Amino acid sequence: MQTTTLVTHEEYFELLAKSDVKLEYYSGEILAMAGAQPVHNRICITLAAALEICLKSGSCTVLSSDQLIRTEACDRYSFPDLVIICKKPLFERSTQGIDALLNPEIVIEVLSESTEKYDRLEKFDCYKTISSFREYVLVSSKMKKVEVIKKLSEAEWLSHTYTEKDESVLIGECSILMADIYNKVNLL
Repeated sequence: MQTTTLVTHEEYFELLAKSDVKLEYYSGEILAMAGAQPVHNRICITLAAALEICLKSGSCTVLSSDQLIRTEACDRYSFPDLVIICKKPLFERSTQGIDALLNPEIVIEVLSESTEKYDRLEKFDCYKTISSFREYVLVSSKMKKVEVIKKLSEAEWLSHTYTEKDESVLIGECSILMADIYNKVNLL
């Protein structure tokens, strides 16, 4: 019989502060996040750059995959690939000085074989419990495909899938060229 030792939030933050890898927390369990592949990293860079250019004059800000997100209703701490916030950011600060964002508005995940199911189902269900969360973007690392899921109401979400046939992708108020997202990306 296998037993799992659960950790407290305080123990999680102590481990996270000392860790060389990203650690996510889910109801007392800790998940070590594997390093991303070059395709994943490249898409994150190109998309972050395009979003930064679009958002530079407005009130919204894009944050990288080092930004921890707190999902209180699911008792979860996670590291999405990119996050956009347009209002004043609210943080929960650990005693180790690690800030977890409480009010993400747009969360972007670059999908991989090992995380796609987790990102589409478990993470999305948890993000939906955050009142400020209004858009979820799933970017393929296998083909030119971006899925944008927008909140219409508490119980209703609208999904739009962009493919290589589409010239641009609408993320929040930003129209991003598909060619810019996949610029110099060698798809898997």
